[in-house]
Amino acid sequence: MFGVGDRNSDSVGGVQLRVFIEPQQGATFGDQLAVARLAEELEYDAFFRSDHYLRMGNVSGLPGPTDAWITLAGVALQTSRIRLGTLVTSATFRLPGPLAIAVAQVDEMSAGRVELGIGTGWYETEHEAYGIPFGASFDERFSRLEEQLEVITGLWRTPVGESFSFEGGHYRLKDSPALPKPVQSPHPPIIIGGFGPRRTPRLAARFANEFNVPFAPLKVVEERVRAVREACEKVDRDPDEMVLSAAMVVCVGSDEQGFVRRAEAIGRPPDQLRSGGVAGTPQEALDFLGRLGALGITRTYLQFLDLGDHEHLRLVAAELAGKV
Repeated sequence: MFGVGDRNSDSVGGVQLRVFIEPQQGATFGDQLAVARLAEELEYDAFFRSDHYLRMGNVSGLPGPTDAWITLAGVALQTSRIRLGTLVTSATFRLPGPLAIAVAQVDEMSAGRVELGIGTGWYETEHEAYGIPFGASFDERFSRLEEQLEVITGLWRTPVGESFSFEGGHYRLKDSPALPKPVQSPHPPIIIGGFGPRRTPRLAARFANEFNVPFAPLKVVEERVRAVREACEKVDRDPDEMVLSAAMVVCVGSDEQGFVRRAEAIGRPPDQLRSGGVAGTPQEALDFLGRLGALGITRTYLQFLDLGDHEHLRLVAAELAGKV
């Protein structure tokens, strides 16, 4: 049930490193493409981006938001190896049928390099800013996410020549031709994550190829890893099938002075970065990745906050690759 297409095996020792960006904070398509191309050149495993329509915090956000899947389509046509995806697509932004079509199309454009991270959506202000219905409660959004996963995987798994129908509390599909199909079989990898101690791990055990813990202390990472493994066992799924990943801010300097300078550039206190991110000198960053690996994390999404600092990507690749 959970097989996926060929995966790139580039890694930092036993931990794959993926580039993750937040373009709603202020980035053009060209800015993002430059980072993706450099990430491919430096042999990072993947280029992922957030799916948001509004800036967060004290930044201008100029020139304004870019759509995640339109961006990834453009990047797909101008790269050849690096995997591409979202961390994470909001289930509130798109209907599941059109989303299944869009992701399948970008998978074809990339020759099978796409991964779909998907979640409930949480940032109510951006919904208000762009007229997107948000949902009365978290329970409603979680229920909507669950139905989206049923619809998307149902459409992708329906054999060619057969139709797919679905009737739920939020979505109804009747006699869909369930086309197009993605290149990867049975479908692109699905990533689910978050902090929920019970429902989210159960949902991941049903639908996901990967479970992600975003920006959490190591103790929380350990707890969520245990929870998703237990959830897999309860549905008679081998827990070792599940890829376990974490997302962390990255801020590394070749020395202490370089680290502090980069921390200032992104507006983060050095001590805060050190306490919960891949941060500090290269050795400190390696030590932190090693602690993640000891918890079972085999893939880390490095959140690069300064998209113009290409030397940061080069330094991280040079100093961390193959050393954990």
